Amino acid sequence: MKHKQSTILVPPFTGYMKLVIFILAATQFTVILDFMIMSPLGDLMMKSLSLTPAKFGWAVSAYAFSAGISGLLTAGFADRFDRKKLLLFFYSGFIAGTVFCGLAHSYTALITARIITGLFGGVIGSISMAIITDIFVLQQRGRVMGFIQMGFGASQVLGLPIGLYLANAWGWEAPFLMVAALAIVVAFIIFFYLQPVNKHLIVTQKHSPLKHLLNTVYRKDYRIGFTATALLSIGGFMMMPFGSAFAINNLKITQEDLPMLFMVSGVSSLIVMPLVGKLSDQIDKFTLFAFASLWMMGIVVFYTNLSAIPLWSVVIINIMMMIGITSRMIPSSALTSAVPDMPDRGAFMSINSSLQQIAGGVAAAVAGSIVVQKDKTSPLEHYNLVGYVVVIISLISLLLLYRVKLMIQKKAVFNSAGEAEDKTVPAGSEL
Repeated sequence: MKHKQSTILVPPFTGYMKLVIFILAATQFTVILDFMIMSPLGDLMMKSLSLTPAKFGWAVSAYAFSAGISGLLTAGFADRFDRKKLLLFFYSGFIAGTVFCGLAHSYTALITARIITGLFGGVIGSISMAIITDIFVLQQRGRVMGFIQMGFGASQVLGLPIGLYLANAWGWEAPFLMVAALAIVVAFIIFFYLQPVNKHLIVTQKHSPLKHLLNTVYRKDYRIGFTATALLSIGGFMMMPFGSAFAINNLKITQEDLPMLFMVSGVSSLIVMPLVGKLSDQIDKFTLFAFASLWMMGIVVFYTNLSAIPLWSVVIINIMMMIGITSRMIPSSALTSAVPDMPDRGAFMSINSSLQQIAGGVAAAVAGSIVVQKDKTSPLEHYNLVGYVVVIISLISLLLLYRVKLMIQKKAVFNSAGEAEDKTVPAGSEL
């Protein structure tokens, strides 16, 4: 007698779902590019504006801190509006802030512009996550995250190399104007093609925005998810701000080689992300995350202790490191998306994004206080210490995400309503 294995029927992506994935991926592309461009421009900006590593670290942190504060302030209201309207509002503010960055010609103006950009841009990721959670079931989210996170890889393949070429030709301000121009096009696509995302409004909010925010923070299971996300962000952000400065001054890569280096790393992530997304829907998400974390930790320790090496070696190591980072991002995001209940998703994602941004700001500031550069062309010192700190934080993150996994398993067993929701056709699939 053959044993018939029970399976969960996962609806295929509809045409509208594919459109939503494209819109959110394009949105993420511009937001990520705006933030990521600071790293490859780091050496150029530090030399142009005569910035110390500590000052540049604060320039990166300005965006992150303001983004975190903005997310906390809007968390109580996040579940009270159509998510499309929220996305358009904050995306418009992000465009304005990015334009101001392109017009900045001093350190003070740059800090101010980054704060404005962060106030609006930092909330966009949480709104996108809430939209994903509303429209796609858990068994689809790994693939969705894989495609959405391709904005990260696409920013390196297309955005960063083009931005660096523009910066080399017309100054470091030019890439920000390029991002703003692209974002305006994406904003029009959102306005005309994204349909309202308001099914969550059917569930009446019983509390005031402040009470809703506090209730979301007070829930123990939510706090575990928040802490895991914050530590993941600290580990991910610490090395990034000084990546280009380390490559140029320590590994002896030229400024002209940077576009190619970022492009090759981006191509690798574009190839890996969909594969990781699909794999995370087929195997245990935590197992994939754990394996990728151990892989990344080994590469980080090796890389941060290097001195001058050939360009091809730098390229290979960066590809290996990118594989580890990518393979952590997708399963961890998919797992965390299953933590909140439907009425709390907007608030949870806003707080989660805020803590992510604030943690990233702390990481950049701490890294800036650890790294030392005696003059504009001397090698960075103590960058390897940053790598060791990343390893310690990554190990703690591993333990916390394991708790998230256990929490989700309990929720699947004891919360029959949540289980039924994940097995039904998602809202929007009939559109």
